[in-house]
Amino acid sequence: MNMNFNLNLTQEQKLIMTQQMQLSIKLLQMSSYDLREYIDKEFSENPVLEAQEGESQEEVKTQDRIDYKEFIKYLEFDNYGSQSYGDYNSDEDVSPFNFITNEKSLKEYLHEQVLEIDENEYIKVIADYIIENIDGRGYLDATVEGMSKEIKTEVKFIEEALELVQSLEPNGIGARDLKECLMIQLRNVGMLDEPLEFIIENHLEDIGDNRYQAIAKAMSITPQKAQEYGDVIKKLEPKPSRGYYTGEEVKFIVPDAYIRNIDGEYFIIMNEEVVPRLSINPIYKEILTNTKDENATEYVKDKLGSAMFLIKSIEQRKSTLHKVLEKILEKQKEYFEKGEKYLKPMTLKEIAEAIEMHESTVSRAIREKYVLTSRGTVKIKDLFTTGITKQSNSQAVEGEDVTVINIKKAIEKLVNDENKKKPLSDQIICDKLNEMDINISRRTVAKYREELGIKSSSKRKRF
Repeated sequence: MNMNFNLNLTQEQKLIMTQQMQLSIKLLQMSSYDLREYIDKEFSENPVLEAQEGESQEEVKTQDRIDYKEFIKYLEFDNYGSQSYGDYNSDEDVSPFNFITNEKSLKEYLHEQVLEIDENEYIKVIADYIIENIDGRGYLDATVEGMSKEIKTEVKFIEEALELVQSLEPNGIGARDLKECLMIQLRNVGMLDEPLEFIIENHLEDIGDNRYQAIAKAMSITPQKAQEYGDVIKKLEPKPSRGYYTGEEVKFIVPDAYIRNIDGEYFIIMNEEVVPRLSINPIYKEILTNTKDENATEYVKDKLGSAMFLIKSIEQRKSTLHKVLEKILEKQKEYFEKGEKYLKPMTLKEIAEAIEMHESTVSRAIREKYVLTSRGTVKIKDLFTTGITKQSNSQAVEGEDVTVINIKKAIEKLVNDENKKKPLSDQIICDKLNEMDINISRRTVAKYREELGIKSSSKRKRF
């Protein structure tokens, strides 16, 4: 028997993404409405938290404060974390409403699936992080490269974790665009082949308009065969989240900030009414000082830690949003003064570099956030527009940038003014925009037209 004792060094890569880090990311991207709901939930579950909202500190949460002796008695239960403060010795006192559970969200469902998968823990942690970047439609709202930089791991690990997420139910989840969504669904059921992939990549618009002759000609197949492929694609789900609770069904717009012109100068005023002012109930500090009960001490420390991190994260969320708004105001001052026509091209990358933050952090900070201006309530994300160069007649003069919002308005006007018996094709719209010195392709025209909810020329025709 060979009993050699050798000392071996092995290198192991681990991604340490604590629950606190995940919570911080989640809080940053919450809308004001969602944040308020989350705080209300935490407030009801964490007795250490106090909330002040217009009333005096003494009036707040009086009904939830408990006597020190009662608190120790409460901890005597083996399952003290799940007990209510009330006295339920009698079955008659138990309300059936105690057994009603909250509707499980899509993200919770995805996290549960990841938990059950037999996979490398490192990849599973990244998969959980990716899930938090999935939007209400079920699409991934982040790039592989961006996520790699944010959590400081290699692109190959992000791609491996993304493949895991895209294998989950509902089919098509975690796609980055419609084409990928459809191909994931076909791949997961073993139906993705070369012809279907070709059609999805090149002829989705033809499928939507039933132009099977064009598909047949491009693929050298019969129109009947092209229609068979089209029927398969039309049965797929373009919105993977459909039928799942995403928390977006009922929303109220609550502005996170106000941008006001006071004596000719613009100011950013954070909306302090979005959330109540949170603090720590002093009775629990006394418990830590006075009690020798280990269960009580451990419980209070845990709840204090959760409460302090929540308070810190909310302040960090507010601070990040304020920094972003400062740069937006600096860049878009003319827009706030004169209106949409003066909205300048502005990207997430530009703002992220200006405030020395990661692009994905800025993206989360503005997600589902609104500001109240003199021109009404504005979605912050709508202020970010890419620019298309408007060519100057003089080659010596550099062209000016035209925002996407103005190009869309130009497309909308052309469509509104067209002869409905001979509607303008995307190519004709493209040519007319080029005549206006706006350098744009037919494909981009089609994209903007679809985003405006305008049908193709064949579907706009009137006899």
